[in-house]
Amino acid sequence: MEKTWRWFGKQDKITLAMLRQIGVEGIVTALHDIPNGKVWPLDTIKDLQGYIESFGLRWSVVESLPVSEAIKYAGPECDQLIENYKESLANLGKAGVKTVCYNFMPVIDWIRTDLRHLCNDGTSSLYFDRIRFAYFDLKLLQRENAEADYSDKELELVAELDKTITEAEKDELIDTIIVKTQGFVNGNIKEGDKNPIYIFKKLLSLYKGINRDMLRENMRYFLAAIMPVCDEYGINMCVHPDDPPFQVLGLPRIVTDESDIAWFLKAVSNPHNGLTFCAGSLSAGEQNDTRELARKFASRTHFVHLRSTAAMPGGNFIESSHLSGRGHLIELIRIFEKENPNLPMRVDHGRLMLGDEEKGYNPGYSFHGRMLALAQVEGMMAVVRNELDL
Repeated sequence: MEKTWRWFGKQDKITLAMLRQIGVEGIVTALHDIPNGKVWPLDTIKDLQGYIESFGLRWSVVESLPVSEAIKYAGPECDQLIENYKESLANLGKAGVKTVCYNFMPVIDWIRTDLRHLCNDGTSSLYFDRIRFAYFDLKLLQRENAEADYSDKELELVAELDKTITEAEKDELIDTIIVKTQGFVNGNIKEGDKNPIYIFKKLLSLYKGINRDMLRENMRYFLAAIMPVCDEYGINMCVHPDDPPFQVLGLPRIVTDESDIAWFLKAVSNPHNGLTFCAGSLSAGEQNDTRELARKFASRTHFVHLRSTAAMPGGNFIESSHLSGRGHLIELIRIFEKENPNLPMRVDHGRLMLGDEEKGYNPGYSFHGRMLALAQVEGMMAVVRNELDL
Protein backbone atom coordinates (compact mmCIF):
# COMPACT_ATOMS: atom_id res chain seq x y z
CA MET A 1 0.00 0.00 0.00
CA GLU A 2 1.11 3.55 -0.70
CA LYS A 3 1.24 5.60 2.50
CA THR A 4 -0.72 8.79 1.86
CA TRP A 5 -1.87 11.72 4.01
CA ARG A 6 -4.76 14.13 3.70
CA TRP A 7 -3.31 17.60 3.37
CA PHE A 8 -5.36 20.79 3.09
CA GLY A 9 -3.11 22.80 0.82
CA LYS A 10 -0.40 25.40 1.23
CA GLN A 11 -2.17 26.99 4.21
CA ASP A 12 -2.20 23.69 6.15
CA LYS A 13 -0.32 24.01 9.43
CA ILE A 14 1.11 20.55 8.71
CA THR A 15 3.71 21.10 6.01
CA LEU A 16 4.86 18.78 3.26
CA ALA A 17 8.36 18.90 4.72
CA MET A 18 6.96 17.48 7.97
CA LEU A 19 5.12 14.75 6.09
CA ARG A 20 8.17 13.63 4.16
CA GLN A 21 10.03 13.18 7.46
CA ILE A 22 7.42 10.77 8.86
CA GLY A 23 7.37 8.45 5.85
CA VAL A 24 4.43 9.79 3.83
CA GLU A 25 4.73 8.89 0.14
CA GLY A 26 1.64 10.38 -1.47
CA ILE A 27 -0.61 13.36 -0.84
CA VAL A 28 -4.41 13.36 -0.74
CA THR A 29 -5.73 16.85 -1.36
CA ALA A 30 -8.02 19.07 -3.42
CA LEU A 31 -8.36 22.59 -4.80
CA HIS A 32 -10.20 23.78 -1.71
CA ASP A 33 -10.38 27.40 -2.84
CA ILE A 34 -12.50 26.65 -5.92
CA PRO A 35 -16.26 26.81 -5.20
CA ASN A 36 -18.32 23.67 -5.63
CA GLY A 37 -19.49 23.20 -9.19
CA LYS A 38 -16.79 25.32 -10.83
CA VAL A 39 -14.23 23.85 -13.23
CA TRP A 40 -10.78 23.03 -11.90
CA PRO A 41 -8.35 24.72 -14.35
CA LEU A 42 -5.47 22.63 -15.65
CA ASP A 43 -2.85 25.25 -14.79
CA THR A 44 -4.09 25.44 -11.19
CA ILE A 45 -3.96 21.65 -10.89
CA LYS A 46 -0.43 21.58 -12.28
CA ASP A 47 0.70 24.38 -9.97
CA LEU A 48 -0.34 22.45 -6.87
CA GLN A 49 0.99 19.20 -8.32
CA GLY A 50 4.38 20.80 -8.97
CA TYR A 51 4.50 22.17 -5.44
CA ILE A 52 3.81 18.70 -3.99
CA GLU A 53 6.44 17.11 -6.23
CA SER A 54 9.03 19.68 -5.15
CA PHE A 55 9.00 17.95 -1.76
CA GLY A 56 9.62 14.51 -3.27
CA LEU A 57 5.96 13.50 -2.92
CA ARG A 58 3.20 12.90 -5.44
CA TRP A 59 -0.44 13.95 -5.65
CA SER A 60 -1.89 10.46 -5.32
CA VAL A 61 -5.60 11.06 -4.71
CA VAL A 62 -8.07 13.91 -5.08
CA GLU A 63 -10.26 14.08 -2.01
CA SER A 64 -12.47 15.43 -3.04
CA LEU A 65 -13.83 16.84 -6.26
CA PRO A 66 -17.19 17.67 -4.66
CA VAL A 67 -20.44 16.52 -6.25
CA SER A 68 -22.72 19.56 -6.08
CA GLU A 69 -25.99 19.19 -4.21
CA ALA A 70 -27.97 19.94 -7.40
CA ILE A 71 -26.47 16.81 -8.99
CA LYS A 72 -27.57 14.77 -5.99
CA TYR A 73 -31.16 16.06 -5.97
CA ALA A 74 -31.32 16.47 -9.79
CA GLY A 75 -31.90 20.20 -9.86
CA PRO A 76 -32.37 22.16 -13.11
CA GLU A 77 -28.64 22.98 -13.29
CA CYS A 78 -27.67 19.31 -12.88
CA ASP A 79 -26.51 18.66 -16.46
CA GLN A 80 -24.35 21.79 -16.62
CA LEU A 81 -22.75 20.89 -13.29
CA ILE A 82 -21.99 17.41 -14.61
CA GLU A 83 -20.36 18.95 -17.70
CA ASN A 84 -18.20 21.10 -15.39
CA TYR A 85 -17.33 17.99 -13.40
CA LYS A 86 -16.30 16.15 -16.57
CA GLU A 87 -14.06 19.05 -17.58
CA SER A 88 -12.39 19.03 -14.16
CA LEU A 89 -11.87 15.28 -14.44
CA ALA A 90 -10.32 15.69 -17.89
CA ASN A 91 -7.92 18.31 -16.53
CA LEU A 92 -6.94 16.03 -13.66
CA GLY A 93 -6.38 13.22 -16.14
CA LYS A 94 -4.16 15.43 -18.33
CA ALA A 95 -2.05 16.17 -15.24
CA GLY A 96 -1.80 12.46 -14.38
CA VAL A 97 -3.88 12.58 -11.20
CA LYS A 98 -5.93 9.43 -11.65
CA THR A 99 -7.80 8.64 -8.39
CA VAL A 100 -10.78 10.73 -7.27
CA CYS A 101 -12.56 10.15 -3.96
CA TYR A 102 -16.03 11.70 -3.67
CA ASN A 103 -19.25 11.14 -1.76
CA PHE A 104 -22.95 11.10 -2.60
CA MET A 105 -24.27 12.04 0.85
CA PRO A 106 -26.99 14.70 0.81
CA VAL A 107 -26.06 17.86 2.77
CA ILE A 108 -24.04 16.16 5.51
CA ASP A 109 -20.51 14.93 4.89
CA TRP A 110 -19.93 13.24 8.26
CA ILE A 111 -21.48 13.50 11.69
CA ARG A 112 -20.09 13.51 15.22
CA THR A 113 -21.56 15.05 18.35
CA ASP A 114 -18.29 15.44 20.30
CA LEU A 115 -14.96 16.40 18.74
CA ARG A 116 -12.97 15.99 21.95
CA HIS A 117 -14.31 12.98 23.83
CA LEU A 118 -11.81 12.29 26.60
CA CYS A 119 -10.18 8.86 26.63
CA ASN A 120 -8.63 7.09 29.62
CA ASP A 121 -5.08 7.84 28.49
CA GLY A 122 -5.66 11.60 28.31
CA THR A 123 -6.07 11.78 24.53
CA SER A 124 -9.38 12.72 22.97
CA SER A 125 -11.29 11.28 20.07
CA LEU A 126 -14.31 11.89 17.85
CA TYR A 127 -17.56 10.53 19.26
CA PHE A 128 -21.16 10.05 18.20
CA ASP A 129 -23.83 10.14 20.89
CA ARG A 130 -27.20 9.01 19.58
CA ILE A 131 -29.25 10.88 22.21
CA ARG A 132 -27.35 14.14 21.85
CA PHE A 133 -27.79 13.89 18.10
CA ALA A 134 -31.51 13.25 18.57
CA TYR A 135 -31.62 16.31 20.85
CA PHE A 136 -30.06 18.40 18.08
CA ASP A 137 -32.56 17.04 15.56
CA LEU A 138 -35.66 17.43 17.72
CA LYS A 139 -34.99 20.47 19.89
CA LEU A 140 -32.48 22.63 18.02
CA LEU A 141 -33.12 21.89 14.37
CA GLN A 142 -36.80 21.15 15.08
CA ARG A 143 -37.08 19.09 11.93
CA GLU A 144 -40.63 18.31 10.86
CA ASN A 145 -41.77 14.79 11.85
CA ALA A 146 -38.37 14.00 13.37
CA GLU A 147 -40.03 12.13 16.25
CA ALA A 148 -40.87 9.27 13.90
CA ASP A 149 -37.15 8.44 13.56
CA TYR A 150 -36.64 7.71 17.25
CA SER A 151 -37.95 5.11 19.68
CA ASP A 152 -40.10 5.96 22.69
CA LYS A 153 -37.13 5.30 24.96
CA GLU A 154 -34.92 7.65 22.92
CA LEU A 155 -37.59 10.35 23.08
CA GLU A 156 -37.72 9.96 26.86
CA LEU A 157 -33.93 10.33 27.11
CA VAL A 158 -34.04 13.46 24.96
CA ALA A 159 -36.67 14.92 27.30
CA GLU A 160 -34.43 14.16 30.28
CA LEU A 161 -31.44 15.78 28.55
CA ASP A 162 -33.53 18.87 27.85
CA LYS A 163 -33.79 19.45 31.61
CA THR A 164 -30.03 19.65 32.15
CA ILE A 165 -28.34 20.77 28.93
CA THR A 166 -26.87 24.28 29.06
CA GLU A 167 -27.07 27.00 26.44
CA ALA A 168 -23.32 26.67 25.89
CA GLU A 169 -23.73 22.94 25.25
CA LYS A 170 -26.51 23.64 22.77
CA ASP A 171 -24.32 26.11 20.89
CA GLU A 172 -21.45 23.65 20.87
CA LEU A 173 -23.70 20.90 19.50
CA ILE A 174 -24.83 23.15 16.65
CA ASP A 175 -21.27 24.19 15.91
CA THR A 176 -20.01 20.59 15.97
CA ILE A 177 -22.70 19.02 13.78
CA ILE A 178 -23.32 21.82 11.28
CA VAL A 179 -20.09 23.83 11.07
CA LYS A 180 -16.97 22.15 12.43
CA THR A 181 -17.40 18.81 10.65
CA GLN A 182 -18.74 20.27 7.40
CA GLY A 183 -17.22 23.63 6.55
CA PHE A 184 -13.69 22.51 5.73
CA VAL A 185 -14.91 19.58 3.64
CA ASN A 186 -17.90 20.30 1.42
CA GLY A 187 -18.23 24.07 1.41
CA ASN A 188 -21.98 24.13 2.07
CA ILE A 189 -21.45 25.90 5.40
CA LYS A 190 -18.31 27.63 6.63
CA GLU A 191 -16.93 29.11 9.83
CA GLY A 192 -18.45 32.50 10.54
CA ASP A 193 -21.77 31.93 8.79
CA LYS A 194 -24.60 33.62 10.64
CA ASN A 195 -27.54 31.49 11.76
CA PRO A 196 -26.21 28.07 10.66
CA ILE A 197 -29.51 26.42 11.65
CA TYR A 198 -31.35 28.48 9.03
CA ILE A 199 -28.79 27.66 6.31
CA PHE A 200 -28.85 24.00 7.26
CA LYS A 201 -32.64 23.77 7.13
CA LYS A 202 -32.63 25.36 3.68
CA LEU A 203 -30.18 22.71 2.49
CA LEU A 204 -32.32 19.94 3.95
CA SER A 205 -35.39 21.35 2.19
CA LEU A 206 -33.74 20.76 -1.19
CA TYR A 207 -34.25 17.04 -0.63
CA LYS A 208 -37.92 17.20 0.23
CA GLY A 209 -39.57 14.39 -1.73
CA ILE A 210 -36.24 12.76 -2.67
CA ASN A 211 -36.34 9.15 -1.54
CA ARG A 212 -33.73 6.41 -1.59
CA ASP A 213 -34.62 5.12 -5.07
CA MET A 214 -34.50 8.63 -6.52
CA LEU A 215 -31.11 9.37 -4.98
CA ARG A 216 -29.82 6.06 -6.34
CA GLU A 217 -31.01 6.96 -9.82
CA ASN A 218 -29.35 10.37 -9.57
CA MET A 219 -26.08 8.68 -8.61
CA ARG A 220 -26.38 6.23 -11.51
CA TYR A 221 -27.09 9.11 -13.91
CA PHE A 222 -24.03 11.02 -12.67
CA LEU A 223 -21.69 8.02 -12.89
CA ALA A 224 -22.91 6.98 -16.33
CA ALA A 225 -22.32 10.53 -17.59
CA ILE A 226 -18.73 10.78 -16.36
CA MET A 227 -17.50 7.27 -17.21
CA PRO A 228 -16.47 8.14 -20.81
CA VAL A 229 -14.05 10.75 -19.40
CA CYS A 230 -12.79 8.23 -16.85
CA ASP A 231 -12.25 5.71 -19.66
CA GLU A 232 -10.37 8.23 -21.78
CA TYR A 233 -7.97 9.32 -19.04
CA GLY A 234 -7.85 6.20 -16.87
CA ILE A 235 -9.42 7.91 -13.86
CA ASN A 236 -10.71 5.79 -10.99
CA MET A 237 -13.75 7.22 -9.20
CA CYS A 238 -14.20 5.87 -5.68
CA VAL A 239 -17.22 6.79 -3.60
CA HIS A 240 -16.86 7.20 0.16
CA PRO A 241 -19.38 5.30 2.32
CA ASP A 242 -21.97 7.26 4.25
CA ASP A 243 -20.65 8.36 7.63
CA PRO A 244 -22.25 7.10 9.77
CA PRO A 245 -23.78 4.35 7.62
CA PHE A 246 -27.42 4.75 8.63
CA GLN A 247 -30.27 7.18 7.99
CA VAL A 248 -30.06 10.61 9.61
CA LEU A 249 -32.20 13.75 9.47
CA GLY A 250 -34.75 12.10 7.18
CA LEU A 251 -32.20 12.03 4.35
CA PRO A 252 -31.77 8.96 2.15
CA ARG A 253 -28.44 7.16 2.56
CA ILE A 254 -27.33 4.88 -0.27
CA VAL A 255 -23.76 3.72 0.53
CA THR A 256 -24.18 2.03 3.90
CA ASP A 257 -23.66 -1.73 3.56
CA GLU A 258 -22.94 -4.68 1.26
CA SER A 259 -26.17 -4.43 -0.71
CA ASP A 260 -25.69 -0.70 -1.33
CA ILE A 261 -22.11 -1.17 -2.54
CA ALA A 262 -23.11 -4.07 -4.79
CA TRP A 263 -25.93 -1.97 -6.23
CA PHE A 264 -23.88 1.04 -7.39
CA LEU A 265 -21.06 -1.16 -8.72
CA LYS A 266 -23.58 -3.11 -10.80
CA ALA A 267 -25.65 -0.05 -11.79
CA VAL A 268 -22.63 1.34 -13.66
CA SER A 269 -20.56 -1.73 -14.38
CA ASN A 270 -17.30 -0.06 -15.31
CA PRO A 271 -13.97 -0.83 -13.58
CA HIS A 272 -13.40 2.91 -13.10
CA ASN A 273 -16.53 3.04 -10.93
CA GLY A 274 -15.26 1.90 -7.56
CA LEU A 275 -15.19 2.23 -3.79
CA THR A 276 -13.22 4.14 -1.22
CA PHE A 277 -13.04 1.47 1.45
CA CYS A 278 -13.36 3.51 4.65
CA ALA A 279 -13.04 1.04 7.49
CA GLY A 280 -14.04 3.68 10.02
CA SER A 281 -17.30 4.64 8.36
CA LEU A 282 -18.29 1.07 7.57
CA SER A 283 -17.40 -0.27 11.03
CA ALA A 284 -19.64 2.35 12.67
CA GLY A 285 -22.59 0.34 11.36
CA GLU A 286 -23.24 -2.81 13.35
CA GLN A 287 -24.62 -4.43 10.18
CA ASN A 288 -21.15 -4.41 8.62
CA ASP A 289 -18.19 -6.76 9.00
CA THR A 290 -15.30 -4.92 7.36
CA ARG A 291 -13.41 -8.15 6.66
CA GLU A 292 -16.27 -9.66 4.69
CA LEU A 293 -16.78 -6.43 2.76
CA ALA A 294 -13.08 -6.19 1.92
CA ARG A 295 -13.01 -9.77 0.60
CA LYS A 296 -16.07 -9.13 -1.52
CA PHE A 297 -15.11 -5.73 -2.96
CA ALA A 298 -11.29 -5.68 -2.97
CA SER A 299 -11.11 -5.75 -6.77
CA ARG A 300 -13.32 -2.66 -7.09
CA THR A 301 -11.61 -0.73 -4.30
CA HIS A 302 -9.42 2.14 -5.53
CA PHE A 303 -8.55 3.87 -2.24
CA VAL A 304 -8.44 2.77 1.41
CA HIS A 305 -9.08 4.73 4.61
CA LEU A 306 -7.70 2.83 7.58
CA ARG A 307 -9.27 3.80 10.89
CA SER A 308 -11.47 1.95 13.33
CA THR A 309 -14.49 2.51 15.55
CA ALA A 310 -15.84 0.90 18.67
CA ALA A 311 -19.62 0.52 18.74
CA MET A 312 -21.35 1.11 22.08
CA PRO A 313 -24.84 0.46 23.43
CA GLY A 314 -27.64 2.69 22.21
CA GLY A 315 -26.15 3.47 18.81
CA ASN A 316 -23.15 5.39 20.13
CA PHE A 317 -19.67 4.91 18.68
CA ILE A 318 -16.16 6.28 19.19
CA GLU A 319 -13.19 6.44 16.87
CA SER A 320 -10.89 3.94 18.53
CA SER A 321 -7.21 3.13 18.32
CA HIS A 322 -6.10 1.87 14.92
CA LEU A 323 -5.04 -1.32 16.72
CA SER A 324 -8.50 -2.10 18.11
CA GLY A 325 -12.21 -1.76 17.40
CA ARG A 326 -14.46 -3.12 14.68
CA GLY A 327 -12.27 -2.03 11.80
CA HIS A 328 -10.00 -5.12 12.03
CA LEU A 329 -7.28 -3.18 10.24
CA ILE A 330 -4.58 -5.83 10.14
CA GLU A 331 -7.02 -8.24 8.50
CA LEU A 332 -7.96 -5.59 5.97
CA ILE A 333 -4.29 -5.00 5.16
CA ARG A 334 -3.86 -8.75 4.63
CA ILE A 335 -6.82 -8.81 2.25
CA PHE A 336 -5.92 -5.75 0.21
CA GLU A 337 -2.19 -6.53 -0.02
CA LYS A 338 -3.06 -9.95 -1.38
CA GLU A 339 -6.05 -9.11 -3.59
CA ASN A 340 -5.30 -5.56 -4.79
CA PRO A 341 -1.78 -4.46 -3.81
CA ASN A 342 -0.33 -0.95 -4.20
CA LEU A 343 -3.57 0.86 -3.37
CA PRO A 344 -3.19 4.36 -1.91
CA MET A 345 -4.01 4.26 1.79
CA ARG A 346 -4.39 6.99 4.37
CA VAL A 347 -4.84 6.50 8.10
CA ASP A 348 -7.73 8.96 8.11
CA HIS A 349 -8.58 10.42 11.51
CA GLY A 350 -6.35 10.44 14.57
CA ARG A 351 -6.71 11.34 18.20
CA LEU A 352 -5.78 14.69 19.72
CA MET A 353 -2.58 14.24 21.72
CA LEU A 354 0.74 15.84 22.70
CA GLY A 355 -0.39 19.42 22.17
CA ASP A 356 -2.46 18.77 19.04
CA GLU A 357 -5.46 20.31 20.75
CA GLU A 358 -3.82 23.76 20.72
CA LYS A 359 -2.88 23.81 17.04
CA GLY A 360 -6.27 24.52 15.47
CA TYR A 361 -6.23 21.47 13.20
CA ASN A 362 -9.36 20.45 11.34
CA PRO A 363 -11.44 17.99 13.41
CA GLY A 364 -10.03 14.48 13.10
CA TYR A 365 -6.91 15.70 11.30
CA SER A 366 -4.36 16.15 14.07
CA PHE A 367 -0.63 15.76 13.42
CA HIS A 368 0.64 13.69 16.34
CA GLY A 369 -2.47 11.54 16.50
CA ARG A 370 -2.27 10.67 12.81
CA MET A 371 1.49 10.23 12.99
CA LEU A 372 1.00 7.61 15.73
CA ALA A 373 -1.71 5.97 13.63
CA LEU A 374 0.56 5.91 10.59
CA ALA A 375 3.30 4.24 12.63
CA GLN A 376 0.84 1.64 13.89
CA VAL A 377 -0.45 0.94 10.40
CA GLU A 378 3.06 0.84 8.94
CA GLY A 379 3.94 -1.80 11.53
CA MET A 380 0.92 -3.86 10.53
CA MET A 381 1.89 -3.49 6.87
CA ALA A 382 5.39 -4.75 7.63
CA VAL A 383 3.98 -7.82 9.38
CA VAL A 384 1.74 -8.57 6.42
CA ARG A 385 4.54 -8.10 3.90
CA ASN A 386 6.68 -10.58 5.86
CA GLU A 387 3.81 -13.06 5.86
CA LEU A 388 3.34 -12.75 2.11
CA ASP A 389 7.09 -13.23 1.51
CA LEU A 390 7.12 -16.56 3.34
